[in-house]
Amino acid sequence: MTLFKHLFFLGSFLFLLNNNACAYETTITVSKDGSGDFSTIQEAIYNTKAFPDQRITIFVKNGIYNEKVTIPAFNTNLSIIGESKEKTIITWNDHFSKIDKGRNSTFYTYSFKVEANDFYAENLTIQNTSGPVGQAVALHITGNRVAFHNCNILGHQDTLYCSGENSKNYFYQCRIEGTTDFIFGEATILFEACRIHSLADSYITAASTPKDKKFGMVFLNCQLTAAADVSKVLLGRPWRDYARVAFLHCQMGAHILPQGWANWSGTNRSKTACYVEYQNTGKGALNEKRVPWSHQLTKEEAAEYSSDNILGPDCNDLIPVSEWTQIRK
Repeated sequence: MTLFKHLFFLGSFLFLLNNNACAYETTITVSKDGSGDFSTIQEAIYNTKAFPDQRITIFVKNGIYNEKVTIPAFNTNLSIIGESKEKTIITWNDHFSKIDKGRNSTFYTYSFKVEANDFYAENLTIQNTSGPVGQAVALHITGNRVAFHNCNILGHQDTLYCSGENSKNYFYQCRIEGTTDFIFGEATILFEACRIHSLADSYITAASTPKDKKFGMVFLNCQLTAAADVSKVLLGRPWRDYARVAFLHCQMGAHILPQGWANWSGTNRSKTACYVEYQNTGKGALNEKRVPWSHQLTKEEAAEYSSDNILGPDCNDLIPVSEWTQIRK
């Protein structure tokens, strides 16, 4: 009887211990004034459960967060929601020369890096404030099924780097600005209802799409704008062979040059590049003088560029209902 009691209490203790081990916070608040759970975003990330079964949301109150932030690969199912896009600012200022890690220094310059799958961000400004000093990444994504909604991604050269040959990313109602090749990488990316803002006469995209991918960078219902002194911008140049970029139903300002696209200097990448457009409007959308190796889609071809086809069925929940209203309660 005594042995039975001991076994019973031991089993009960292990059960409770296991339950407590599985428990974790699913809502975390970050505030610079000390009123939240943590005062820095990275500290909050360090304290989230790895590979959670239930999504974890970090709510970030307004403030300027001078941090170099990384979302590790094991921090899946994580959301970071800012209080407001204009006032919740994540900023850092690394650049190629400052990092000084050799010829690949660009890839260490990020202000914010997402390595995890199923990451979602809303109402944030992410910026690299190095200025026009060369390569300086603001946002670097390697994870799959990553989405940004109502965010500012700000920098100069190489602002947004979406890597990962099998990664799919979604940007909805975001502002992305920069100078040279400020959207680059090999991931499949859908930009929908975004503002793409050029700060200098240069190139917007530098895609390196893998050969076997049907879609690369797709801009749907986006607005292409520029600073007042900018008048000679090209839609893209192929960073690697088989680069794929598409602009559909976009409004293009007069800063977009008539030829539209350029080859990467000293290469034959224009022979494998797939640069397409469909029913764009504005002074920059005139297609009579587009480079001969670009293509104007037919109605049937354009129909293939749906979000379901681009992102696939596993990405249907990339843009969930805003969690901000739930967090406020």
